[in-house]
Amino acid sequence: MPLQQDEPRPGAPVLRVHRLTKTYASGARTLTVLRDVSFDVAEGETCAIVGPSGSGKTTLLGLCAGLDDPTDGSVELCGIDLGPLSEDARAEVRNRYVGFVFQTFQLIPTLTALENVMVPAELRGETGVLDHARALLEQVGLGDRLDHYPAQLSGGEQQRVALARAFINRPTILFADEPTGNLDDETGTAIERLIFDLNRAAGTTLVIVTHDLDLARRTGRIIRLKGGRVVSDEPTGVPGAVQDEPVEEGPVEEGPVEERSVAS
Repeated sequence: MPLQQDEPRPGAPVLRVHRLTKTYASGARTLTVLRDVSFDVAEGETCAIVGPSGSGKTTLLGLCAGLDDPTDGSVELCGIDLGPLSEDARAEVRNRYVGFVFQTFQLIPTLTALENVMVPAELRGETGVLDHARALLEQVGLGDRLDHYPAQLSGGEQQRVALARAFINRPTILFADEPTGNLDDETGTAIERLIFDLNRAAGTTLVIVTHDLDLARRTGRIIRLKGGRVVSDEPTGVPGAVQDEPVEEGPVEEGPVEERSVAS
């Protein structure tokens, strides 16, 4: 029986980005945010995307997750070509296969920590997830904060809730956008440790957008963006990392770039 549009293709990379370009109209000008970006991310791989502000990191992450449409090129997520899918179908793919961690936590203020963690599973129509949600919150050190609302939690505690929420659906791939950007150094280090511990235990593919080169070096591979193009794609030497063949890039054309938030 042929696969449906939103079913994964066996043997495919978890993430495949092919010649991705994103432009925006700005009056009489065209702003090119991403230019002909290509790379694959294999199952279980950990990868960081780094670059200066305005290099297109967050825009690229949003395109990889199907939160926006590319101007040209394609994205396959878990073997599924996102291009032909409707918004509802993309949302279903994300809910089935993707976990998110945002810089600004994105918790629902009227729900407790436990209820926030359960939301993705409930959207899938799952029942009996209470024990799993409690176990995840215990794992991130918030077993005594189950009934607290976001406003009653510190920034580090809110990000711990967001981490537990990201893993409730046992995602195939986790996207993290500046996960420690709003935290002090000590709290950020603790959150980094949790991200990698949870990721290692679940065997999840991990893609992190970050300005923090120390965090990036903890992954198995660093992709550097500049001017909307991939300027390097190199392993870090972390044991067990799966690497791609390098992608050849043409000359970089200079032009205005801007970065757009995907936390919507």
